[in-house]
Amino acid sequence: MKYTEIAVVGGGPAGLSAAITAAKYGAKVTVIERNNSLGGQLRKQTHKFFGSQKQYASVRGIEIADILESQLREYNDNVEILNGATVLGLYEDGVLTIEMKDRYIKLKPDRIIVATGAYEKFLSFPNNDLPGIYGAGAVQTLMNQYGVKPGRNVLMVGAGNIGLIVSYQLMQAGVNVKAVIDAAPKIGGYLVHASKIRRLGVPILTSYTIKEAHGKDWVEGATICKLDENWQMISGTEIDIDVDIICISVGLTPLADLLWQIGCEMKYIPELGGHVPIRDENLETSKKGIYIAGDVAGIEEASSAMVEGRLAGLCAANSLGYIIEDFEEEKQDLIEQLDSLRAGPTGEKILNGLEKVTKVIAGRYGYVD
Repeated sequence: MKYTEIAVVGGGPAGLSAAITAAKYGAKVTVIERNNSLGGQLRKQTHKFFGSQKQYASVRGIEIADILESQLREYNDNVEILNGATVLGLYEDGVLTIEMKDRYIKLKPDRIIVATGAYEKFLSFPNNDLPGIYGAGAVQTLMNQYGVKPGRNVLMVGAGNIGLIVSYQLMQAGVNVKAVIDAAPKIGGYLVHASKIRRLGVPILTSYTIKEAHGKDWVEGATICKLDENWQMISGTEIDIDVDIICISVGLTPLADLLWQIGCEMKYIPELGGHVPIRDENLETSKKGIYIAGDVAGIEEASSAMVEGRLAGLCAANSLGYIIEDFEEEKQDLIEQLDSLRAGPTGEKILNGLEKVTKVIAGRYGYVD
């Protein structure tokens, strides 16, 4: 049995930020990451970030990953990094079981920060199992991590930020994006991303969905169809598109398996992507000593994930009794950063979702809205 003060499950933007902050204040931290490198989704992101200087505005995601890893390694005396390690379970006695390089490890932490991120949603349509149908994250991995073009002609299904950003990255790699479609009546992502691909001649068709994929051994085409106000396909509006790749970008779902297993109280909140754990303002769940940060707490941008990670790391270290001068001021600054990132029309959905979680917390534990 191994022991640590704080176990951070996930080495993406939220997990790295949590580990850096906790280690900074003296806590002994173990970071568990299933990939062989740290950074998570940041390793795929070649675009520049929004936000403020505190959230690395105008810095590319791939560069932010290096910055965070470098900061973490400044606290090597306090940090253990388990790469290529998969958490198999989280049990009632607080023990994490881990598979790492054909070894079975038991880890008993005093506190746990779950920063496992999210997984991609998919769509059901005829022939959706043909080779050549990818999630947007898989396409980013092929292009931005391995330098492999997924195909020549792409249909992007989904006009949220991920769909728009990946469409532009495909075009930068020399791939022809034939169209971007979205079932919603409005573009879901930032208009700055939509404008970039529109200027390059790519149509963005709202109120459209994919009806079916064509091909025998791989994707050879797709049929899209217009939707009415009740989200039903309108007969006679079908359009056939000649593509060899269909990229699905229809949202993410929090990867909360460990939280379900340990018995955290969960609530289904569509605005946050699905079932998420209720939490207090310290990002502590209904299970004392278990904190959350990043997409597992609700689907947002990586900038918010990093701030949530710092908040969770700060509060977890404080709960262990480490002396943190100006704790309340630093905590309030992080909360204000999150409020700023969630300002505007795009953040309104997130705030509506978080309000529902807060109301549950307020009624059960006596916290004030």
